[in-house]
Parts: sequence; C-alpha cells; structure tokens
Amino acid sequence: MADPENTILMETTQGPVKIELRPDLAPNHVARIKELAREGFYDGIVFHRVIDGFMAQVGCPNGTGTGGSDKPDLKAEFNAEPHVRGICSMARTNQPHSANSQFFIVFDDARFLDKQYTVWGKVVEGMENVDKLKRGEPVRDPDSIVSMKVAADA
Repeated sequence: MADPENTILMETTQGPVKIELRPDLAPNHVARIKELAREGFYDGIVFHRVIDGFMAQVGCPNGTGTGGSDKPDLKAEFNAEPHVRGICSMARTNQPHSANSQFFIVFDDARFLDKQYTVWGKVVEGMENVDKLKRGEPVRDPDSIVSMKVAADA
C-alpha cells in the first residue's frame, strides 16, 4: 500500500473500494475526508444519486443530497486533475466554497467538471464494486457505505 495515512478503505454494500488520497491536490479536503472517516460519519450513509455513465454521489447524512456534516464548509481547492473514471471529487452547491461532506466517484470521463470541483482522490481498487451500485436520482433501495476508514487505523 502506498501510504496508509493517505489511503481510504471503504466497505460498500457491493464490496470493498480502496481510495488513494491526494493531499498534494487538495490538502484541506483530504483532511476533512479523513476527519469524517475517523469519526464514523460515513458509516451507513447511502449513495443517494447514482447516474449511469456519470457518477455515484454519497455523503449526505439525510440520504437526499440536502445535508452535510456539522463542520464548516470548505474553501474550494479546484485543481487541474481531470475528472476521469475512478476520480473522487467533492460535491457542492452552486457556490464554489460549499463543499462539506458529500463526494462523488466518477464512472466515465466527466471533463466538463474539471477545475470546477475539488478532486481529492482516486479509486485504486474495487472500481468494479462502484460499477455495481444501484442507479437512480434518487435511488430506490440504495446501496450504502458500510464503513469508511483511514488505512492507517484499520
């Protein structure tokens, strides 16, 4: 494993997913993801918006896309990393500095998102399990994150 402190182990209802964090691209977003994972925030949260050929979104405690953690929103850390298959990026409202806890994993090229959303990681193992997530907006009987941990703590 590259760096256990910068690796997320996410167990989903479809199987394990390993995410390599990119503090070089988005140090504050990576710190937030690790903080929330360590608090158990993501455990049990559903993939509420899964669009075929686009992305799977997760991280809303309400399961609807309307909420976030009780922590303050993050200042955007937009970067030039392309939104391609396996990329993990922060969801936000139409305000650039509104990312909080929701994120999405890209299924296929979504380059139109480049430099407008903060890329903070990439799926390095288990993308086939992300591919199995139930689709919908909202998803009926959605899949969820069973547990999400920083590999250094696992």
